[in-house]
Amino acid sequence: MADTMTKEQRHYVMSRIRGKDTRPEMLVREYLHSKGFRYSLHRRNLPGSPDLVLRKYHTVIFVNGCFWHGHPGCEYATSPKTRPEYWAEKIRRNKERDAADIELLNQKGWNVIVIWECELKKKQREATLERLEKQLRIQLEPESIAHITPSVRRLAMGNISL
Repeated sequence: MADTMTKEQRHYVMSRIRGKDTRPEMLVREYLHSKGFRYSLHRRNLPGSPDLVLRKYHTVIFVNGCFWHGHPGCEYATSPKTRPEYWAEKIRRNKERDAADIELLNQKGWNVIVIWECELKKKQREATLERLEKQLRIQLEPESIAHITPSVRRLAMGNISL
């Protein structure tokens, strides 16, 4: 089926699709920052330019759109009716690239977390973000103190000077 838009119209529409600073990514960033996590963004020197890089935790986070990254079994990962072969191939290449990037990051010793766009919809958002925070805290801290708030831990360790 032929494209119904002119080349200029298609260019404009596609230029509006963002790979950085998406709404799902901003939700994750705001939540982690509010919980005291510090991170860098879109480090191009790492495979896949992860959305968030938490060096202290040696962890990277990808916030993937369900459609663009082919989230298996997700209602948001539908195939377009126009040019289905093109889109199937594009999504297949994206999934292959994602898998290769994750493998390279794992080989370099990075922990990789993938959060899907659908996990950040209103119904699941809070549970997803809390699970992410818990996972990060456990990666850095012994299990016995992971549930204690950071300010109480600093007091207990004597790291606060008055």
